[in-house]
Parts: sequence; structure tokens; C-alpha cells
Amino acid sequence: MLVDGSSLIFRAYYGVPQSVRAPDGRPVNAVRGFLDNLARLVTERRPRFLAVASDEDWRPEWRVDLIPSYKAHRTAEPVPPGLIPQFPVIIDILAAVGVDYVGVPDYEAEDLISTWTASVPDGTVDIVSGDRDLFALIRDPSVRVLYPEKGGLSEIDEAEVARRYGVPSPLYADFAVLRGDPSDGLAGMPGVGPKKAAELVRKYGGIQGLIESGRVSDTVRDYLQRAYRVVAPVRDVPVELPAGRRPTYPVDPARSQGLAERHGLVNSVGRLVTALHLPR
Repeated sequence: MLVDGSSLIFRAYYGVPQSVRAPDGRPVNAVRGFLDNLARLVTERRPRFLAVASDEDWRPEWRVDLIPSYKAHRTAEPVPPGLIPQFPVIIDILAAVGVDYVGVPDYEAEDLISTWTASVPDGTVDIVSGDRDLFALIRDPSVRVLYPEKGGLSEIDEAEVARRYGVPSPLYADFAVLRGDPSDGLAGMPGVGPKKAAELVRKYGGIQGLIESGRVSDTVRDYLQRAYRVVAPVRDVPVELPAGRRPTYPVDPARSQGLAERHGLVNSVGRLVTALHLPR
């Protein structure tokens, strides 16, 4: 199970009341929500290995150089002030428990997950993320995305990508570039909406085929090529696949207990430790 940590932490922050606080009054709503959600995932899915990826850089400069509008609308407040001090707490607790939490400078969580997925030798991979760009990694039956929605987590496989967007999952990035993605600040191809984007992907087999058809101008071709490099998750980040499993949990019992008590999260930490000990 590869978890998009930033995605789940943000959702926990907005999903758990900010009235949830540590004994000294500091808000820990995101910490509690994230730990509880992670424990629930491990309990339900029983992954043999578990790693959490971090947005070490949520807006990498190399992506901005390619598309200056990339996530530009989020720069005013990329992280809510109430959430900022909760990130170190989550990192400390995961380290004490023994859950790998990894970030790489200049890359987003989706890039680490993409690279790790390509490194898994066999078996299935559950990707937990609210980032639809990761739909491009889906392969039946080995790779699926558990996507947070109002009713809970939806299991997205190749058939579901085709049903929702009308394209094969490996071509989801091509579809997203043509359609555009306001959440990432990507305009898309002029005059192309979701339906037309899917038609173009199916007809030409993706952006490269569309470009080779000669039906786009030099300006549009340049945009499509740059935007694809921005949207498609990187698959060769210089990062190793984490161990993903420990002989026993927590790896540092004294520190784990101390952090749990200090932040008023004894039950949440306990639930995660219990889940990690379940047969897998």
C-alpha cells in the first residue's frame, strides 16, 4: 500500500473538527484523522508492505518552468496555518511507530508513488490518493487506486477509468492535458472539453499521435508537450522502495508512548500499532 501522505493529511485536516486538541491546547485534528484513517486502511486492506509518500515540494520549480500557471492559484495559502505545525507531529509519530514516510526534494508525492509502483517486483499495489493523475498507473489486476470520495474510498480499476472518462487508464494523463485541470492551473487544449478530449485520445492514441497527425498548430503542440511533462507522474525519481515492514511495532516504544501522551493521541496511535500487527 502506497499512501499519498499529503493528500490524506489535508483531507483529515478538513474532515476532523479543529476543536480536537492536545492536552496543552494545540490543534491535532489532522494528526488524529490521518492516524485513524491509516489504521482503518491497514485493518481493512491488510497490506504486506506500507509506505507513505510526502510532497517534499508541492510545486516543483521544474514543473513551473514548463507551465508557469501550474498550481499558481494555490500560492497565496498552500498550507492552512493551523495545519503547518501538525506535519512534524505526524512525521515524528510515524517514525516512532515504524511507518516509512519519505519525501524527495523537487518532487511531489505522486512522483514517488509512480516510481515505487514501477519498482514493486510482483503482487498487487493499492495506491491511496486523491490525486487523479495517478489513475495513469492503474493496471488490472496488479495496480489500483483507492480514491477518496463523499461515500468513502472508491476502488478505481481500468474499467472504472474507462467508465468515468472514456479512455484507457494508461492514457489518463493525455486526457487530462487535453481537457485541462483547473485544480492544477492547466488550461487544456483550446476548445476541448472532457468529451472531445476522450474522443481525441481514442482516435489518435494519445497526445503524440495527435501531434503527429498534423492537426494542431505549433503553439498548441508546444503547450501539449510541456503540459504532458507536468501532468504525467515521474517514474524514475532517485529514491529506493522503502522496506515497508518492521518485525514489530512500534520500533521505538518509549518515544511512541511519549508522543501519544503528549499530543493526546494514545487511542489513535494504539489503533495504528494494533492494525500493523494484524496478519497480512
